[in-house]
Amino acid sequence: MRSPEDALLDSWQHNAQSWIDAVRSGAIDSRRQVTDQAILLTILGRQPERVLDLGCGEGWLLRALGDRGVEAVGVDGDRTLVDAARAAGSAEVHLASYAQLAAAQAYVGKDYDLICANFALLQQDIIPLLAAMNALLAPGGALVIQTLHPWSVADGNYQDGWREESFAGLAGDWQVMPWYFRTLASWLNALDMAGLRLVGLQEPQHPQSALPQSLLLVAEGR
Repeated sequence: MRSPEDALLDSWQHNAQSWIDAVRSGAIDSRRQVTDQAILLTILGRQPERVLDLGCGEGWLLRALGDRGVEAVGVDGDRTLVDAARAAGSAEVHLASYAQLAAAQAYVGKDYDLICANFALLQQDIIPLLAAMNALLAPGGALVIQTLHPWSVADGNYQDGWREESFAGLAGDWQVMPWYFRTLASWLNALDMAGLRLVGLQEPQHPQSALPQSLLLVAEGR
């Protein structure tokens, strides 16, 4: 039987072009109105010179940082997304799976002032990956994670476990994507187990919404 992790990877391979189209056309309201700016401002607020975008997708954040004078390096596990990021002008984008990164089997540089993961941590066991990213930070460096806010998407079931995203309402040819839901406590525990300590927490919110649009965590190595 195929594991949820395998199904997750398959869905990204299938959905890559639709995802590129959705991001570049501004089709995802929460990103356009709230979350894109939230992570960009959080990163720029730390004034990094060099940033690694983990799960960079088609590269919008790489381009936004580059436009502001930040050296931005990307890594993603899907070739279509990596090719799209490179074609759009990002000079350094690596193709590597999270498993390869967690096992230090792919070199993506080191001594980063900041590593970010923007809605990119969707698998169950993220602790080895977080620990590997911690090892790539320069002294005083930070990891910035933006993810779905667990209180906003729990849907009456506030416990860790696999969920499904159907991308309803978005144009394109989409395959259902499994993703791993974790509570706020589980997020904080994962950071701790990876040798990181929380130094900042934000809940980006649209003024016309009763619920936060995301959870934004900032952590540093201990």
